[in-house]
Amino acid sequence: MAVLEKIRVKLGILITVLIAVALLSFIIDPTTLETTLSYFSSKYDVGKIDGKKVRYNEFQQQVDYYTNIYTLTSGSQSVSEEAMQAINETAWQNLITQWYIIPEIQRAGITVGDDELVDLSQGKEISPVLSSDPVFLDASGKFSRERLMDFIHAIPGDASGNLAQYWSFLQQNMTSQQYMIKYTSLLAASDVLTPVELRRQIEENNTSSDVEFVLVPFGFEVDSTIQVSNKEVEDYYRAHIENYRQNASRDVEFVAYEVVPSEADIQAAKDEIDGLFEEFSTTGNLKSFLSLNSDTPLQDYYFKKGELASQFPEVDEFAFGRNPGVMPVFRKDNTFYAVRVNDVKNMSDSAFVRHILLPFGSDNQADSLINVLNNGGDFTALASQYSLDKNPNVANPGDIGWMTQTSMIPGMQEVLSMRPGTIAKIDTDYGVHVVTVTDRTAPVRKVQLAILSKEALAGKETFQDYYAKANDLASRSEGKLENFEKITVEEDLPVVPANNVLESARQLSRYNDVREVIRWIYDDKTKVGDVSPIITVNNNIFFVVALKAIREDGYTPVNNVAATIRYLLTNQKRAEKVKAEVASKIQGLNDINSVAEALGQTVSTRDGITFGSMTSTSTEPAFVGAVAGAEPGVICGPVAGNIGVYVFNVLDRETGAFYTEDDAKIRAAQVEAYQINNLSSIFNKRGNIVDNRARFF
Repeated sequence: MAVLEKIRVKLGILITVLIAVALLSFIIDPTTLETTLSYFSSKYDVGKIDGKKVRYNEFQQQVDYYTNIYTLTSGSQSVSEEAMQAINETAWQNLITQWYIIPEIQRAGITVGDDELVDLSQGKEISPVLSSDPVFLDASGKFSRERLMDFIHAIPGDASGNLAQYWSFLQQNMTSQQYMIKYTSLLAASDVLTPVELRRQIEENNTSSDVEFVLVPFGFEVDSTIQVSNKEVEDYYRAHIENYRQNASRDVEFVAYEVVPSEADIQAAKDEIDGLFEEFSTTGNLKSFLSLNSDTPLQDYYFKKGELASQFPEVDEFAFGRNPGVMPVFRKDNTFYAVRVNDVKNMSDSAFVRHILLPFGSDNQADSLINVLNNGGDFTALASQYSLDKNPNVANPGDIGWMTQTSMIPGMQEVLSMRPGTIAKIDTDYGVHVVTVTDRTAPVRKVQLAILSKEALAGKETFQDYYAKANDLASRSEGKLENFEKITVEEDLPVVPANNVLESARQLSRYNDVREVIRWIYDDKTKVGDVSPIITVNNNIFFVVALKAIREDGYTPVNNVAATIRYLLTNQKRAEKVKAEVASKIQGLNDINSVAEALGQTVSTRDGITFGSMTSTSTEPAFVGAVAGAEPGVICGPVAGNIGVYVFNVLDRETGAFYTEDDAKIRAAQVEAYQINNLSSIFNKRGNIVDNRARFF
């Protein structure tokens, strides 16, 4: 009866749940129910930090936050692909910092108080977060406490809330940075080089040995008497399991149909430029004409002879010929060009320029200053008194420095043609400039070129042709690797292998922006041996992809590394066998030449072996260690290395003074820097960070 009662209770709970679900299906539409249930599925998690799931909406909020910060600081509402990737990474690292790193640092007993933050923002020691922020720098590029205070006082009156958001962003950065500064300082202070360690390190690195030795190499022949059992392989694998940790990756092969213009497309581009050539040759408004008809607008740049020789030798020869006019149409790759000389000047490559910058509309003041300067006025004194440019990092007030066509204030190009010592007035987007050139390189003949260009682009029929080829491979493969491989071999298609592809990859072989391909590769429904349908990248490349292998995050299975382990263990056993054979042959010998004769080898020498030789690729660590501890004048060995077995004699040992206390401290500082640089990876490992962002972004 008791058992029946328990069954009734459990069935009652089950029936209640079923009824509830049935009622929900009437009340809630299926889409809403699916969305609600998906929220609780790990499939929709961006990752995990210290066991806590990072939900997609949580991470997206972070991305939106940093995107807003980016638009505030850059002044641009458009975000490039590269900037978006940086924002994504910043959002992720901030979550790791706030959810795991700072709590871990706090558990170490470190805190950052409110008073400390006030001092960092308003005290004597301003946080680097603020002191390096362009918002708080004055015209000379130095941190301005006045600008900082003006910003803080303006926050309450900002109805948009942007200033408050940016200040919150800065405070969070200040706090995080202060935690890290304190934590790394604690680590540095605890990493002490004791006097004993210091003395030993100096002694070891100042002690060098001159050695004569005999090496019995292992060679490359297989020793059939050496056997490694499966149990030995498994035991080694378990003992060294951390060496076989692997990240999730995939092996694939693919065929990429990259759309390129057909001969008909190329001919169409030629016909188009031929139809424009006559007007191009005669028009009086080249700028407008090129803007409407050419892939290349009119450029302000002036070329000198030889500058185009490497890329367009025929253009260089034409432009600097005796009577250049209009160069006939020519083709380079899939682009057609026609070239016309628009202007010719004698100008310098560079000129040293000085200026007095005045506000917009100051033409009368500029004329007055020019008059003063032409009558012996001191340019430095006038620039110091009147110029808006107060750059403190120049030798004299008013100096701009050497300017070239590629390093030029827009609108000031005429300085490259000005005679040194002359004074001119130039208007730019910065204001009115009173300009003089104090020095310039020798003027040379230069030409400005108008370039009419038409690139041949693939037409609709060409796209359809490439798509049909890709579709033929995808459909005939029927989603199966064996069909894919058979077809590609029979038709000699260019199959590209790509191994160890990560889920975060954005490039596959030479192809960029392949996120859609990666998403298919890592889709839960994609299995080993599957072949994809057509995947389009950048609207001009059609991929058909085959998945060949899957490696999950964790440890490489022992079967996958058994051959490598077996080879390693075989070498170890061979080393012990050769070592024993050498020991037997040299027993009782106390002369290195006798040792060499007994072993059928020659005597070699090496001078100046120290502990520092450990880092040398030409000296084996086992050999170096044995030499360091050996008594001079005594035959030592055998010692097994990686390439063979050594028998040696230390001829001489000297103690120098080239490795000093400063060297030891520099080495300690390098070790400390290495440890701090590895903090991020250590935190990621200890925090069990799982990053699934590539599934969504």
